[in-house]
Amino acid sequence: MRFPTFKLALIAGTALGLIACSETTSDSPLKDAIEDQTQTLKDTTRPMLTYDTPGQTDDDHLYLEEVLGEKALDEVKAWNSRSLDRLMADPRFAEMQAEALEILNSKEKIPYVSYRGGEVYNFWQDADHVRGIWRKSTLDSYLGDETKWQTVLDFDKLAKDEDKNWVYKGNDCLAPDYAKCIINLSDGGKDAVVRREFNAETGEFVKGGFVTEESKGTSSWLDADHLVIGVDFGEGSLTDSGYPRIAKLWKRGTPITEAVTLGEGEQADVGYWPGVFELSDGTREIVISRSMTFYDSEMFWVPMKDGAPQAPIKFPVPEKSNLGDEFKGQVLLSLNEDWRGFKSGDLVSFAMSDFMADGEITDVNLVYSPDEKSSMNGYGVTKSKVLLSISRDVAGSAYAFDWDGSQWTSEKLDFPENGAVNIGATNDKEDIAFISSESFLTPDTLWTFNTATMEKAKAKSLPAWFDADSMVAEQFFATSTDGTKVPYFVVRAKDTPMDGTNPTLLYGYGGFEISLNPSYSATRGKLWLERGGVYVLANIRGGGEYGPKWHQAGLKTDRQRIYDDFIAVAEDLIAKDITSPKHLGIEGGSNGGLLMGVMFTQRARSVQRRCLRRAAARYDALPYLIGGRVMGRRIRQSRGRGGGQVPALNQPLP
Repeated sequence: MRFPTFKLALIAGTALGLIACSETTSDSPLKDAIEDQTQTLKDTTRPMLTYDTPGQTDDDHLYLEEVLGEKALDEVKAWNSRSLDRLMADPRFAEMQAEALEILNSKEKIPYVSYRGGEVYNFWQDADHVRGIWRKSTLDSYLGDETKWQTVLDFDKLAKDEDKNWVYKGNDCLAPDYAKCIINLSDGGKDAVVRREFNAETGEFVKGGFVTEESKGTSSWLDADHLVIGVDFGEGSLTDSGYPRIAKLWKRGTPITEAVTLGEGEQADVGYWPGVFELSDGTREIVISRSMTFYDSEMFWVPMKDGAPQAPIKFPVPEKSNLGDEFKGQVLLSLNEDWRGFKSGDLVSFAMSDFMADGEITDVNLVYSPDEKSSMNGYGVTKSKVLLSISRDVAGSAYAFDWDGSQWTSEKLDFPENGAVNIGATNDKEDIAFISSESFLTPDTLWTFNTATMEKAKAKSLPAWFDADSMVAEQFFATSTDGTKVPYFVVRAKDTPMDGTNPTLLYGYGGFEISLNPSYSATRGKLWLERGGVYVLANIRGGGEYGPKWHQAGLKTDRQRIYDDFIAVAEDLIAKDITSPKHLGIEGGSNGGLLMGVMFTQRARSVQRRCLRRAAARYDALPYLIGGRVMGRRIRQSRGRGGGQVPALNQPLP
């Protein structure tokens, strides 16, 4: 894989810039270079954005909304050039870049797979397959030292043959033979895709098969001749959010304009998503999810009678819940709000046959209920068991659950502790599942687990890229302003002096119920930890570390709790003499980038000597390098003026 110079600069620059924030001795060979950069920051001035100055109004910057616009791209290139020039001038850059390249270009990577029909499937990208190939192998070959792969579809060749900028966006293949597939192709990586029928056995697209125009949406096989589909059907068929508002049933050999309507959502909905729910006996039922908001939805079942769809029947389940797979007649339902005596965060089940009989749910069974210290990270259904990933104080473990006809039983599985354990690919028609484990100091390992025999085996693992034996990963708890205990991890060298001088990188996210679990990063370990840096991962509210309530505690008017949590972790690091404001860097991207912006505005005096290396002020913005020291100074200046002025975002600070 080829990596653009600027991306490498971001990787090396994060470590490089934060090391530069630490104290240097008088005889340090880097002191002069760092002092020169510091003087440059002091001498540099930038205009302030006042919103009413000609050339600096909101309208003057609307061109930035055109992500691929020529003017916007030219400006991005100029910003990148300024940052790249500064980074490459540092004497440490070349060495760190070489180390990053060695790691990123290494062929020792785990090809993660799905397992179906006795074969494993993998999507793979490398220097020779930039767009990627979809390939398959036998399980025995995959578990061997030299896997023999067979290419199913080469996307580089497809893009060249069709003169298109195709980007692969996944597939949906019809069980149980998995020959009939819908391939999702994006022109240039957009969310909207073209859907084309593909025969996985012949390796060819089906002539006269199902094909859609480019659109956001979804499609699923009901049977060999019918697709359940929600796309752009024309005027009025999309919601205000740009997603499908109408669900239809499309028959093979007919134009999509003749597809039969299954149901419709509201214009203000996020989306109206049709799909197919496969029961244990192989029967496939139509289901529709109406997303009123990002977190609230309604589920519907569409019965079929004599080949014709009937009126949708609503599942009597909470709007804040997620309908899962069926296992031995029981449909799994994860709760994000209290319901019928069960708590938010619980996993429950009910009989699909019970609901289909009269549209009601009589009995609800508890599968798993976390305590205040635990949460469910995810689950997968196999032929013989339901596998759950469960964490306690952010440390992961795996369990196998079974239904005996009246209640659920569970068994803890033997996987490495004090790290992350994730349920990977599962198939409800197979007993072979894939489970991965890793920690801050232990590389990723992929295991196979047979749910019929309850035996595991190591399938693949990554090499160690840095000296983890000399390091330690510890967990602490900071106390937030409302008394909540907030967990965080500290990864450092065992002989790190607790004198407040250690260059420390504090990372946070705090959103969308996404848990930040212990993970192995070769570049972080090699470029940062081995050079004496300390890495800190803050598990603040807004994430999913303790389930839905941990996430919901930081929503809307309670958003400040997330920021207070992050500040509490920073202050705890300082109180423990792990670091000090002068040596503390903070990092966040996307939602975490917004968190960084709040840190600068709410803690301007504290962050004036910190080095921020990545922040996205918008979810779709590109990360770029800015100088935390200058940003902090300017925020203080703008607050002092009282004019609501902020630095011009179209002019990244040096």
